[in-house]
Amino acid sequence: MALLRSVATIGSFTMGSRILGFVRDTLFAAVLGAGVAADCFIIAFRLPNFLRAMFAEGAFNAAFVPLYSRLLSGPDGETRAAYFAGQIGTLLTLVVTCFVALVMVFTNEAMHVLAPGFTADPAKFALAVELTRLTFPYLAYISLVSLMGAILNAHHRFAAPAGTPIVMNLILIGALIGPARHFEPAHAQAVAVTIAGMAQFLWLAVSLQRAGLSLRLYRPRVSPEIRRFFTLLMPAVLGAGVYQVNVFVDMILSSLLPSGAVSFLFYADRLNQLPLGVIGIAVSTALLPILSRQLAKGDMEQALHSQNRALEGALLLTLPAAAALVTLPETIIGVLFQHGAFTAGDTRATADALAMFALGLPAFVATKVFTPGFHAREDTRTPVRLAIIAMIANLVVALSLLWSLEHVGLAIATTVAAWVNVGQLGLTSHRRGYFVPDTRLITRSLRLVLATAVMVVVLLGLEYLARPFFARDLLWRIGTLLFLVGSGGLAFLLAALATGAIGLADLKRLLRFG
Repeated sequence: MALLRSVATIGSFTMGSRILGFVRDTLFAAVLGAGVAADCFIIAFRLPNFLRAMFAEGAFNAAFVPLYSRLLSGPDGETRAAYFAGQIGTLLTLVVTCFVALVMVFTNEAMHVLAPGFTADPAKFALAVELTRLTFPYLAYISLVSLMGAILNAHHRFAAPAGTPIVMNLILIGALIGPARHFEPAHAQAVAVTIAGMAQFLWLAVSLQRAGLSLRLYRPRVSPEIRRFFTLLMPAVLGAGVYQVNVFVDMILSSLLPSGAVSFLFYADRLNQLPLGVIGIAVSTALLPILSRQLAKGDMEQALHSQNRALEGALLLTLPAAAALVTLPETIIGVLFQHGAFTAGDTRATADALAMFALGLPAFVATKVFTPGFHAREDTRTPVRLAIIAMIANLVVALSLLWSLEHVGLAIATTVAAWVNVGQLGLTSHRRGYFVPDTRLITRSLRLVLATAVMVVVLLGLEYLARPFFARDLLWRIGTLLFLVGSGGLAFLLAALATGAIGLADLKRLLRFG
């Protein structure tokens, strides 16, 4: 099963990255906590990272892969596809370099938009500006990093692009345990972000060469393919990244709240990103080239089958993850982050946001399944139209709850927007015939819900019995959390097998990566 194998490849690398991300975030929380310096670095890192996520995890693939795959399948495909990629590389390099230069010059003005609440504290505002100037050159590499990753994905080589975040996490961890001891930790992290961008660029350049592929920059010409690429790209920037856009809006609004709110949302989002990245982005990245090839051949029945199995697999992994995060948010946050400068009060505040984010996790992941169905048909306008409605919902709910529930209200708004978005995508896909749920998907989804409910009961009982162990030292707390996670996972698996939510044959395919 090519789709399952591809998802497993991407997901395993992403899981490695997220584990390293937890190590990084734990060190970051211990060193910087949830204070002023942490808020300022998070703001400085959010904009380049937001644009990276929009390009690498959504919009760029959505616009590039279908066109590149179509050229690759045609006459003289390798040459035409390579020329198209080189033209895109030249254009993106010029655009991104100019954008980075402008932001570096006008960082002070940009910060009034990114963190309007920081203006009340001149020292905090100045630190955020300084750190942004250190992190922002990272974005100068994102165009070619995204392009090289998309080329490899189109050739069904998913491992190297999925491994690029590992490179970044290793460098940021190194900066926390090395230079951060001798310099200001926030400054060391900011410099490390840009160094990580350089390293990711080199990583993919070498990976391309080893795959027997190359990227040469050509002088761009206004060809039909280039016009089509930008026609697809501009709406996809918003449509494929509605989650990132909503989190970014929340970041701006959180700067208006008391110190720490930016950090609480950041830590909660980082944990919520584990299943979203491992499952949602892996499914989306693997599904798009497969759907593109199937639709190019006119195989509609197989395309529908691929989407049904993608959604089934996504729900299989997402429902238990979301339920666990909603059931044990304070326990998880306490073990992972409550060290050093990160206090018990910070844990409670972050856990409240995490629980609200996790309620929207199935919607976040399902969006990653429905969206490729539009992009594979070179339709990026419909997702962006629906995304705008979802973003309006996010803004209305956020402004309604901002002052009463503070950062938790912002998390609720993000989740509401996710469900609004996926509901629209699902209904539109069904009306157009892009997605028709089959009997297997419907019956297995209901059984997955039942298996998840069994897991929640087991988790609640075990967490109650294990509370004395969470009062002991760090190794006991980590071991107890791992026991809870393992027991919950086993309870879900047994319940899923007992109810028929997953079959033994499916389990064997998962274990051998398809």
